Amino acid sequence: MPATSLADWLRSASDDTLATLLRSRRDLATPPPADSTVLATRAGTAGSVARACEDLDTATLAVLETLLVAGADTAAVTRRDVAGLVRTDVGGALDRLRARALVWGDDDALNVAPGAREVFGPYPAGLGASVPALAAADMDAVLTELGEDERSLLDTLAAGPPIGRTRDAATDVPPERTDTPVRRLLARGLLLRHDDQTVELPRELGIALRGGATFPPESLVEPELPTNPHQQSSVDEVAAGEAMELLRQLESLLRTWSLTPPPVLKSGGLGVRELRRLARDLEVDETRATLLAELAVGAGLAADSQESSPEWVPTTLTDSWLASAPPERWVTLARAWLELPRLPGLAGRRDAKDKPLLPLAEDLRRPLAPAFRRRVLDSLGELPSGAGVKSVDELVAVLAWRMPRRGGRLRDDTVRWTMAEAAAIGVTGMGALTSAAAALLAGDRHGAANAMADAMPKPVAHVLVQADLTVVAPGPLEPALAGEIAAVADVESAGHATVYRVTESSVRRALDTGRTAGELHELFGTRSATPVPQSLTYLIDDVARRHGRLRGGNAGSFLRCDDEVLLAEVLGNQVAREYDLRRIAPTVLISSLPLAEVLDGLREAGFAPAAEGPDGRIVDLRPSGRRVPARSRQARPVASEPGTISPEQVASVVEHVRAGDRAAGSRRGRVVRLPGGGGADTSATLALLTEATRRQRQVWIGFVDSNGTASQRVVTPVRVGGGILEGEGRERYPLHRITSAALVED
Repeated sequence: MPATSLADWLRSASDDTLATLLRSRRDLATPPPADSTVLATRAGTAGSVARACEDLDTATLAVLETLLVAGADTAAVTRRDVAGLVRTDVGGALDRLRARALVWGDDDALNVAPGAREVFGPYPAGLGASVPALAAADMDAVLTELGEDERSLLDTLAAGPPIGRTRDAATDVPPERTDTPVRRLLARGLLLRHDDQTVELPRELGIALRGGATFPPESLVEPELPTNPHQQSSVDEVAAGEAMELLRQLESLLRTWSLTPPPVLKSGGLGVRELRRLARDLEVDETRATLLAELAVGAGLAADSQESSPEWVPTTLTDSWLASAPPERWVTLARAWLELPRLPGLAGRRDAKDKPLLPLAEDLRRPLAPAFRRRVLDSLGELPSGAGVKSVDELVAVLAWRMPRRGGRLRDDTVRWTMAEAAAIGVTGMGALTSAAAALLAGDRHGAANAMADAMPKPVAHVLVQADLTVVAPGPLEPALAGEIAAVADVESAGHATVYRVTESSVRRALDTGRTAGELHELFGTRSATPVPQSLTYLIDDVARRHGRLRGGNAGSFLRCDDEVLLAEVLGNQVAREYDLRRIAPTVLISSLPLAEVLDGLREAGFAPAAEGPDGRIVDLRPSGRRVPARSRQARPVASEPGTISPEQVASVVEHVRAGDRAAGSRRGRVVRLPGGGGADTSATLALLTEATRRQRQVWIGFVDSNGTASQRVVTPVRVGGGILEGEGRERYPLHRITSAALVED
C-alpha cells in the first residue's frame, strides 16, 4: 500500500482522534493550526516529538526506535517487520504512538515523522549503520567463528553505542598485520572504519549479538515493585508520629527566627553558617533543617522582610497557624510541600561555577517539582491499601521505566528526595501512602485533617511531675496546657513522651510574663497526676520572693532641667498629656516617644527646649536629607509547565482545523484580492460578498487572525456591513482582516 502523508492521515481521522491527539500533545493547539497540513507540520518537528515522547514508557519508545531502525522515517514499513525486530507484540505500543501522531498509517504501511530521528540521534536503539552484505550472511555461523577477545569487543559495542575509539583503526597498517581483535574484525568486514581512530558495529551484527532483537526482551517488561503488606492503621500511626515531630520542630524554628531572624544573603537564600546554627538549635541534621526552612517559607509562615538589611522573619500567619489544631497545622504544611515549586534536596550541591546551592535561594526553584512529586505519590497510591515499597531504589527503577525521557539528570534523585521528604513530613509511613495523604491528593482538605486527627495520639490534660523537677507529658498536651508548661519549663527531650525540666530561669521566665507564684502552684497542683514535690514548691516561692524587686521600663526620651518650676509648668501644660511626659525625679521627665517629636511639641507649646548628646553637648536633630523606602528585590522569571487544555478548547481547535480543511479542498472561482494583501476595502470584494449573500452561495476567504496567523475558510454569508462579514454559523470576520475572497464552485 502506498505511503500516506501525516496531513492526509489527520485529515481522514475522526474528530475524537484529533481531540485525543490535542489532549496528549498540548503544544499542537497553540496557536490553533489553520488546517491539517499545518497541524502535521507542527507535529513532525523535533521539538514537538521530543515533548510527546516524555510521557511514553520504555516499551513504547523501544517500538518507536525500532521503527527508525527499520527506516520508517523515509519509507513505510509493516507491523510484521517491526514485530520481527522487537520479538514481542507491538499492537498496544503502536496504538499509543498513533494516538500521539508519532506513528501513522495502517499496519502494512507504518510511517514515522522525520523529526523523530533528530530526537533519538544517529544511532536509534544503539545500533549502527546497515551493511546489506551482512543481511544475507548466516550470522550464527559468523558468531561461532569469533574468538573470545573478538566476541568480548563486539558484545561491548552491541550494548550501545555502536561507536568505539581505537588506534588500531589506522589505515596505514599492512593488511597482513591482523594481530589485534579490531584489525581482524575490520579485515573480515565485521567492523566499519570511520576514521583512523573510530570504528562502528554494523546494525545486522549488533542485532544478532542481541539475540535477534533490537532490545533485550526483559528490558521491555516493567520491573516488579516488591512491597511489604501493612495494616493501614499502622501506617497512619507511624506517619502521625513523624507529623507531630515535624510540627514541634517547625514551632521551634519559628520561635528561633522570631527572636533572632537570620539575614537574607545578597544573592538570596539562607547562609551556610545560619543553616548550621539552625540545625544545632533544633538538634537535627542540615538536610532536615533545610526542609524545615523551605516549608516555613513555602507555607507563608516566614518571609523575606525586604528591608534595607533583609532577614527571614515569621509572618502574621504564624500566630493563627500556632493557634490551630495539630491536624490543621499538618495539612497546611503538607499542602505547601505538595505545591512547593522547589527542590530542597538540591541544597548543598554545587552549581556550574562550583558554588554551593543554598536553602531558600532562587537556584533551588524548579517549577515542575510539584508535578514530579505528585507522580511519585500517585505511584504509591496505585498499591494496595497499606502496602509499602521495600526499597526506594526499586521504585526509582519502576518510575524510570515508565517515563525514561522525563525528569532530566535529576530524575532518579528527585524520586529519592521525594520519598525521604514524604516520610519526614508524615505523608508516607513504612513506605506506604497514608490515609491523610490520599485524601489530600484527592483535594479533600477536610478529609485529610480528619484522617490525621484519627491517627494522631489524643491530647492529654495532665502531666507527671517528678522529684528531680522534670515534668513528663505522656502524650501530646492540650494546646492550652502545652502553652502553660512551655512557659514555666524547658524541653529536655522530645518524642511521643516529652520531658520538660523546671529550673530557676524557667520559673523566672514565667513570672516575667505576668504569672504569679500562686498561679504556678495551682497549675502543677491541678494538672499533675503525681503529687507535686516539695522541692518544686520551694523553688517557685524562692524565685518569686526575689523577682521584681528591681524594675525597669521603656523610655524614648528624657527632659532635664535644674529649674523645678519650669518642669512643673511643662507638666501642667496640655503637651505633657499629648507626649506622655511624667516625672521620675525632681529635675527629670521621661516620655515613651522619640526626642525629636517631644521637642517639636514643646516648641509648638511655646517652650524653647534643646537636644543634647550623650556628652551633654547641644546636637541638631533636624533631618539631613530625603529618605526613600528600600526597594524589594524582584525574583527572576521561571518558565512553568503548560496548563491543561479544556474540552471546549479542544472542540474549538478541532473545528478550526476542519474548517481550514474544507476551505483548502474547495474549488474556487476567480479570486478577488485586497490591495497590499489586506487593509483597504475594494468595490470588487464588496460586490462579490454581497452577491454571495444574496444568492446564498458559499464563499472562500483568506484572512489573518489577531495572532497574525493566515488561514482559509469557507463561509456562507448572511450579512455584510459595518466592516463585518457574518456567516450563517454566527461566525464574524472583520473585513479589514480578509486578504482574498472567491466564490466556491459547485
